[in-house]
Order: sequence, then structure tokens, then C-alpha cells
Amino acid sequence: MSQYPSWHWLRCVALSAASLAYASAWAADVTLNVAGMRRVATIDPRFQSYNIEMVEVTGGRFWRPYAAADAPGEKPDLFANRAPIDLADTRLRKLASALAPAYLRVSGTWANSTFFADTDQPPTSQPQGFKGILTRRQWRGVIAFSRAVDAPIVTSFAISTGTRNKNGHWAPGQAQRLLAFTRSIGGRIAAAEFMNEPDLPAIGGAPDGYDAAAYARDFTTFRAFMEQEAPEVTILGPGTSGTGGDAAALFAATAHDVDAISYHHYGALSARCGGDRTAETALSDEWLARTDASFAFTHALRDRLAPGEPIWLTETAEAACGGNRWAANFVDSFRYLDQLGRLAKAGVKIVMHNTLAASDYGLLDENTHLPRPNYWAALLWRRLMGNIVLDAGVSPQAGLHVYAHCARSRRGGVALLAINNDRHASRELTLPHPAMRYTLSAGDLLAAAVQLNGKALQLDAADGLPQLAGDPISAGTTTLAPATITFLIMADAANPNCR
Repeated sequence: MSQYPSWHWLRCVALSAASLAYASAWAADVTLNVAGMRRVATIDPRFQSYNIEMVEVTGGRFWRPYAAADAPGEKPDLFANRAPIDLADTRLRKLASALAPAYLRVSGTWANSTFFADTDQPPTSQPQGFKGILTRRQWRGVIAFSRAVDAPIVTSFAISTGTRNKNGHWAPGQAQRLLAFTRSIGGRIAAAEFMNEPDLPAIGGAPDGYDAAAYARDFTTFRAFMEQEAPEVTILGPGTSGTGGDAAALFAATAHDVDAISYHHYGALSARCGGDRTAETALSDEWLARTDASFAFTHALRDRLAPGEPIWLTETAEAACGGNRWAANFVDSFRYLDQLGRLAKAGVKIVMHNTLAASDYGLLDENTHLPRPNYWAALLWRRLMGNIVLDAGVSPQAGLHVYAHCARSRRGGVALLAINNDRHASRELTLPHPAMRYTLSAGDLLAAAVQLNGKALQLDAADGLPQLAGDPISAGTTTLAPATITFLIMADAANPNCR
């Protein structure tokens, strides 16, 4: 993850007082024709995926989680030293397995300058031109985790000054050693980006003056190398974080040589990096819609330069630099699920959340690996929302967002995701069939606890997941309480697209 994403994301558009008043008062009934919903997209079976940053694998300085002692208005310390993540941890593996199938992306800003030692123990001194060391033992752990949780690896390679030849050009020696070791132990890399966020080269460890021309030159070498050494690996790119001229130039330089388009999106900077966004805006329609701008930028470039190529969002979360303190709370689940719904409907194939278990934006707590609200949201999406995306037929409404998919494992069934992001007013939906209802709510939006149909979600004493049971409801009008997220499964919808 980049330390400082494009300043583009600092732009914040406030809703007018009149719009807020309208949104609070509006509670019109929406009638749904689930049998007639047309098919608009198909997502990858591994659509909902996640990142474990390279610096988590190696250990090092990563975004320091907010401490209870931090004053809400105080800018906290940016980084804290952390030991390597224990990828053999039973709870971590059990909870990651429940999200399968997925992709596991091991990359991030620190990966750009991480040296692969090709030994089980690290060298006594750090090689010149690198800032971190990855050992065979650590990478073997990544491969074992990937297998155990059904999450093939997506990665990127070191591009820092230590990888350069005498002319300053990228040389594939480090990448070749990592690929060779991966093959030697039966591992698999499913997809790879050349580097992380080439539009932020100085932050990402690239040589001084690194620009689009240098990137294009190095990418040509990278592509030729991969075609020879690992032709089965899907090549992603450019993996940029912004929507400015630099990102467009990088896109243009390599679009013809990728198998899928990749990009990153963060709607804002966290407080660690000077962001000033408050939790009061976390449910606003403007905030939820921010993901549209970066997608529109990427989509337009894709259509012009690489028509037909799939689009992957390989890094996203509540805010860059580890997330704000409420990224760990229920209030961010509105952003998380709304983003999945929007991007699935728009045709994005893969969305990778940053991170699985690090800093405040992790799906799991980094110390205990206990689930946070976004984990429960992810689990419900995985179990209920199928891969065929439908048009719900609901026009954009202030405070109400409705997405439709074929229901997972229910022939002809339709799954709805209905988000009432209005903090004060209820919404109503009229359903033509009986349904099973799954409503996420919290007495305090800024709490780490979340309820499903009024019952607290938590692991049992043996780390077993609770039964995620829905409540049966009759056909007709159903009410969505303020600030709630509801999945509705209509097994009898008989939608012909879902057979």
C-alpha cells in the first residue's frame, strides 16, 4: 500500500443541508420485480479477496494501530515495528478459509524494495539497495497458507536500486529466484504486477527520477521475462493509485502488455497521514460514491487502450495509511459492502481488501485475529451473493442502495443487498416472494460489535463460526431500519438468469 496516495482523494464534497433534510424525510416504498431482473455482469468466483502486505510476512515497520490513549483529534505515530505474521495460526487459517475461494495478494509499497534471500535464514547484513529481507522460510509459509485457505497468490517484485544493472535498468535476477523457489516447492503464483503503485515511485523505492518512460522500458523486460519463465501467470498492471496524468501515462505505456487491468482506490488519507475526514461522513452518499471516480478513470482508459480486458481492484480500504480508527467498527461496513455491490455491477472482476489482519483496516484484529464487523460483512457476502450480477431496477436514491445477484447455490433464486445508510429514516421494500432476511446492525455505529438479526456475532469457545441463520419473512412490505445493512434471499424468484 502506498504511504501517501494521490492528493486527488483529499477532495471532499459536503452534502447540502437541504439534501440531508430530504434524505432523512424520504421513505418511499420500492417495489422489486425479482423475476425480471436482467443480467448485467459476471464476477470472478474469487471476486472478494484480500491482501497480506509483504512487510507483514517479513516483519518491519507498518501502520501503527490507533491506541486507546490516542486523543481523537491527535495525529498518531505513523509506524510501529511488528513481528512477522504467524500464517500457521489456527484461528487465522480457519477464518480465512471461510472466505474461500479468494486471492491472496502479497505486495504493497514495501515489496518494491524487499530482497529475496533464497535461504532459510536472513543474511547478517541487509543487501545494498533494499530495505527488507524475505527468507525462504517466510515465503514457504505464504505458500502453505495459500494452499490451506484456497487463496492463490498474487504478488509483485522488487524494483529498487538493488535490482538494477550498471545502466540503471531493471534486471530480473531477484524475480527469477523467487519464481524458481516457488516452483521447487510446488507453489503457485496466479497473477503478478511488475511493481506496486508506479505512480508513486519515490515513496515506493524506485530510483530517483523514475518516470513513465523508465517504467515502460522495465515493464517490457518484465513481460518478456515472465513469458519465458512463468507464462501461466496472469500479468496485471499498472496498479496505480491515482487518477492524474502520471497514472494515465503509466497506463498508456503498458496497457497492450497486460492480461488484466489493475488499479488501487482509497477515498481519503487516514489521520496518520494528515487526513481530516470524520466518522460523521462515513454513511454519506457522497462518501460511498467515491469509488466510482477511480473506477470511471480506469474504465475509460481500459476502453480506449485495452478494450475488453478485465479490471481488477487490487488494493482498497476505508482510508490509506492503515485506515481511520473507525475502519475497525461497524460504521465502515456500509462502505465495504456498498463498494462490492457497486463494482460488481460495474463489471469489476476482483476486489482485494487491504488487509486481512493488519492495522485498523484489517478484517481481523492483528493481535487476536478475532473478527471485526467487516469480516462478518465479508462472510455474509461470500455465503449469499452469487457470481451472476443482476440489475435491481432501483434508481439511485438518497440513503438507499440496492444491489442484486443470483443467490449462491439456489437455482433460480435472487439475493438482494439493501443498504439503508440514512441514520434517521426507515426505508421500505415490497417483495413479491417470501424471503430469508439477514440484517446487520449495531447499537453504536462506532462499536466493534455487530449483530445479525438482533444477535451478537462472535466465535464460540473453540473458534467456531456462529450459524448465520436468516429470519423468514412473508412477501409484501419489509422495513429497513435506519443505519442497517440487509441481505434478502428469495429462493422462489424464478429468475431465468439464475438457472
